[in-house]
Amino acid sequence: MSKIDIGIDTKDRETIAGGLKRLLADSYTLYLQTHNFHWNVTGPLFRELHLMFEEQYTELAEAVDDIAERIRTLGVPAPGTYQAFAQLSSIEEVVEIPEAKKMVEILTHGHEQVVKTCRHVLKEAQQGDDESTVALVSDRMRVHEKTAWMLRAMSQ
Repeated sequence: MSKIDIGIDTKDRETIAGGLKRLLADSYTLYLQTHNFHWNVTGPLFRELHLMFEEQYTELAEAVDDIAERIRTLGVPAPGTYQAFAQLSSIEEVVEIPEAKKMVEILTHGHEQVVKTCRHVLKEAQQGDDESTVALVSDRMRVHEKTAWMLRAMSQ
């Protein structure tokens, strides 16, 4: 295997990749929740929420690929199993099928949690002088902040 020489030392790459693994797990868990709620939402806001959740899980599906590829770019294997995601994620799995209003609350909290994870990873990337990860994580944070705002507005 060839040596990775992108101007970030091995220790920093591993630390940053560790944070990205947590971000990947949070994002994938949120993707699964959103997709589940898309399939199972009912009630007077069915159509609006069904379509909104579809937009959100589609966006998350692309995001998890970008995050995993960044982890690989740093020379670290990306997690890719339910077990790994469950161990790494700070988002709790929802077993029941809640009512629509509760779905919105759960997803709002999930997006807010991803923002918090982004903030931790952002600091690690800044300390490691990893501008590519900073850009990726900043973009992710902005998306999740906006999505949480939209979900909060929906529940008012």
